[in-house]
Amino acid sequence: MRRPEPEQRRRRERGRPRLPLRRSLLGRLLIVSVLVASCAVAATAWLAVQTTSGAIRQEQGQDLSSDAKIYNTLLGYAATHPRWEDVADTARDLARTSQRRIVLTTEDRRPLFDSAGASSVAPLPAQASAVVDPLSVDTVLVPEAMTAGSDRIDPRAVGPFLLPENERTELRGITEKQVACLNSVGVAADVVDSPSGRPRIEFVRNDTDRDLEFKCVAQNSGATLTEKKALDELNTLADACLKRQGHKGATLNLDLSWDRGYGQITAAGKQPAQKYPAEKYPAEKKAAAAAVERGDDRAIASCVGSARREQLTDHVAAPALLFIDGTGAVSVPGFDLSPSNTARIVGVTALVLALTVGVSVIAGARLVRPLHALTGAAQRMRDGLDSAPVPVGPDNEIGRLAAAFNDMAVHRARLEEQRKVMVSDVAHELRTPLSNIRGWLEAAQDGLADPDPAFVSSLLEEAVQLQHIIDDLQDLGAADVGALRLHPERVYADELLGQVAAAYQGPAETGGVTLTVAAPKPGPPGPTLYADPVRLRQAVSNLVSNAVRHTPSGGRVSLRSYRTGPGHGDEVALEVSDTGAGIPADDIPHVFDRFWRAEKSRNRSTGGSGLGLAIVLKLAEAQGGTASVVSTEGKGSVFTLRLPAAPAPAEVPAKATAAETAAGPDGPDPINMTL
Repeated sequence: MRRPEPEQRRRRERGRPRLPLRRSLLGRLLIVSVLVASCAVAATAWLAVQTTSGAIRQEQGQDLSSDAKIYNTLLGYAATHPRWEDVADTARDLARTSQRRIVLTTEDRRPLFDSAGASSVAPLPAQASAVVDPLSVDTVLVPEAMTAGSDRIDPRAVGPFLLPENERTELRGITEKQVACLNSVGVAADVVDSPSGRPRIEFVRNDTDRDLEFKCVAQNSGATLTEKKALDELNTLADACLKRQGHKGATLNLDLSWDRGYGQITAAGKQPAQKYPAEKYPAEKKAAAAAVERGDDRAIASCVGSARREQLTDHVAAPALLFIDGTGAVSVPGFDLSPSNTARIVGVTALVLALTVGVSVIAGARLVRPLHALTGAAQRMRDGLDSAPVPVGPDNEIGRLAAAFNDMAVHRARLEEQRKVMVSDVAHELRTPLSNIRGWLEAAQDGLADPDPAFVSSLLEEAVQLQHIIDDLQDLGAADVGALRLHPERVYADELLGQVAAAYQGPAETGGVTLTVAAPKPGPPGPTLYADPVRLRQAVSNLVSNAVRHTPSGGRVSLRSYRTGPGHGDEVALEVSDTGAGIPADDIPHVFDRFWRAEKSRNRSTGGSGLGLAIVLKLAEAQGGTASVVSTEGKGSVFTLRLPAAPAPAEVPAKATAAETAAGPDGPDPINMTL
């Protein structure tokens, strides 16, 4: 083959298109690394934000709980005291218990109390933590204020409704009698004091018998003198508000509900509650009540709320600003995602991605470099150029791939060399008989040789030799492609060896060689095997032919069979030994190669075509066996065929025809396969 010049080689390599980055291994590795790094950064950032937010929420929740307690305590003080002068003891106890700084100021930020002392120079935050106003409760810190009504007035702010001790004692006696009556009929109830001092009945369960309740609580204690006075004052303030809005006045009850005139009671901020059946009242009163219900209820509720605030103003403390901080702190720290923090996060993320890309590029380059070397070597091999071995790196996947590629290249070169040698040997083997035939025919044509029987016999001998070579090549080709048909049957090893020995007894005697077969032992039949008798006889014949040819006069060729393997029943060995010249140790690995001959001149007088032993190996392997040789130069050689032993007689049918053996009633027998 004509190899291209170096310039042509360089042009061919430059002409190969390079893979785009998005399809290359380096590009894919880079993309995967960037994606992994981005996901890792995003997951870390998300986890940090969630953890920080949870910690902040937990801290804020704890602070809010503490703040609510402080706020509620100070709110109760403001609801029960008209001024803040004596709040110092209460606020100081709260600061000591909560470990927080508590500051109270007026709405214009004049200090009322500071738990840090008057010498504290820490400035107050711009926004107060809360406004302590019992007439406008913060529903965030005190959610219970939502259930007290829409006026958001602290229920502890009772003002003129606060009962004196004598009225409390009288009402408590009445209430205790009612509770005792309830307990006697099986209704569990307790006496609870309201913020104004009026005792009330609190039922343990809500699903009590209403008839029993009415029996014991039918007698209502009514309003005391103090309550009547305060209620009249509140009613006056509410009526004045209603008149200013153009509405009629309303009569307020002690629970701040109002009577519409037909028995329907409405509480401030609550839905109307029908106390008695509406059927007892005339239709005109129902119509009037409906008119009131459409517009007056809102006005009454609003005026009652404003009247209560006006009435309570002189009885509660003025609104105060409440500041709550950690000890020595200015404000409660929070999660500050300022522009500088955002820039810092973005910078760290970019740095992580840059490092990831850099490491990926370095690792990808080291990973791709041996792959490029392998690709170049494979392309040079495809172009028929000599390829130097690829450098083998560390013992990893790439290094093992390079080592396997180098082994493949060496094996390919050896196969190529064997192919060339085989082509040369085939040409030589075919040329010799063809040249002889052509020479004899040309001599006959020129009148130099007479076509007598000896002449025809010589031509026939050359033709038979040529046919023998072609048949051997055909058998080897069929074995290589798996098309060698076999017809196995039970074969007695000693019987087959005796047939082969009888066939070669004449040539052995002519050469002065003693050809013997080991006598079978007395008792049951000798070893049997299940094989194609024709192909097996062909393999043994080739071995015997070679042994007789290479054994000098006076030598001996012996044939024997025996069982081998575990239990001496798994395999049958057919052994052909001779006392010839033997085979050099360096030539033993090549004995079964095609066209191999110890005599390199390929003289017909010293050997055949060099295909006999190769055919022996193929025939043995085709039948599940092996062929081996043990030789000592100057003492002789021992060739052994090892084939699977035949199964028990019951497992193998009697001798059948080739068609019956190849295909039984249920399809092809797996033993009779085409190899």
